[in-house]
Amino acid sequence: MVVLLAFLVAPIGMIVVVSFWGATEFSIYPAFQFDNYAFLFGSPVTYKVFLATFKYAIITWVFTLAIGFTVAYFLAFHVRSQTMQIALFLLCTIPFWTSNIIRMISWIPFLGRNGIANQTLISWGVIDAPLDWLLYSDFAVILAFVHLYTLFMVVPIFNTMMRIDRSLIEAAYDNGATGLQTLWHVIVPLTKPGIMIGTIFVVTLVMGDFITVRFMSGSQKANVGRLISNDISLLQYPSAAATAVVLLCTVLIVIGVLLRFVNIRKEL
Repeated sequence: MVVLLAFLVAPIGMIVVVSFWGATEFSIYPAFQFDNYAFLFGSPVTYKVFLATFKYAIITWVFTLAIGFTVAYFLAFHVRSQTMQIALFLLCTIPFWTSNIIRMISWIPFLGRNGIANQTLISWGVIDAPLDWLLYSDFAVILAFVHLYTLFMVVPIFNTMMRIDRSLIEAAYDNGATGLQTLWHVIVPLTKPGIMIGTIFVVTLVMGDFITVRFMSGSQKANVGRLISNDISLLQYPSAAATAVVLLCTVLIVIGVLLRFVNIRKEL
């Protein structure tokens, strides 16, 4: 309790307090005013940035869920040897032993105008000129997000699938269910806690990320994290704090909505 109060509640409380302070070009002064929130909600840029943030979160969630569920399903139900399961699972985690920034930046020489992807497509005759949208675009941002955060979807889904009683699957087959029916009516419902945990991880990480959007979009795109980062770089701490409070409330609302669909306490 003491640790949580000191390192979680107190910093968040300070951010909330600072969000009501005032600021000039040269100083910050304690006050209780709603100017930061009025400016934030009165600017059309805020809504565009939040919509872009939700767009990145939803698209990334779709791809990470598809990839994470497929990988977890293969490891849990098609790999019979526990040793092989552990080995393949560790193989999935190897790229995550390095820094996020290094793994993200490694896409730049691959996707660039003169990068490996464009040169390969040109040599195969698929395209005549390099594709400009591979890098510094929404495509590059989402690709980096999926690469960075897919493991956060694989781990909880795989953990949930490993707890499924195999006799339930045998009972489904004995009652004439096809593989697809068993997947949809047995495995997916029993995997919902893992899916929700992975969804919470992915959505919160994407909505709070700013460095990926900055690098992979070439500073041409923005999300809420970049909005906060720009305010901090301009020493506009009260404005940054107000944006952070709104983002925190938004993320908590999203998590609250997700928790309405499934009880993850069984998983925890």
